[in-house]
Amino acid sequence: MSQIAFEGTEEQAARLAACISEHRGEKGALMPVLHEAQDIYGYLPPEVQTVIAEGLNVPLAEVYGVATFYSRFTLMPKGKHQISVCLGTACYVKGSDKILEEVEKTLKISCGECTSDREFSIDSCRCVGACGLAPVMIVDGEVYGKLTEKDVKTILNKYAEN
Repeated sequence: MSQIAFEGTEEQAARLAACISEHRGEKGALMPVLHEAQDIYGYLPPEVQTVIAEGLNVPLAEVYGVATFYSRFTLMPKGKHQISVCLGTACYVKGSDKILEEVEKTLKISCGECTSDREFSIDSCRCVGACGLAPVMIVDGEVYGKLTEKDVKTILNKYAEN
């Protein structure tokens, strides 16, 4: 798993502190604070989880447990360019696993990770409803279909140049 250094700003820390202060003592405060923290930072790194645990006086294990249970939360940052490869049945049968492998190989990261320069992140999904275009990859909301492994570098280069 790639390691990306946490780079929070004073403004982000102040926004999180205000959110924690607003919800401190409320029953069920952890969820709204985690949602706000995710919006502030884009993900929930260990440093942010620790601040939340200390600020709400809840065990760090509880913060981590909630953050990893719900799919809305992510522990890894997302890249400037977000890639999602469909692994739904139609796409998988047509070779989307090979497309995902090629993306990982090209970017030198695994699914669920972000490049160290934060330019690209890769995720997979189960179905995007474009089965007739299988296999499908989405980059920044743009759908690419009927892909081959050879298409991957061309598509990624388009985004790397911008």
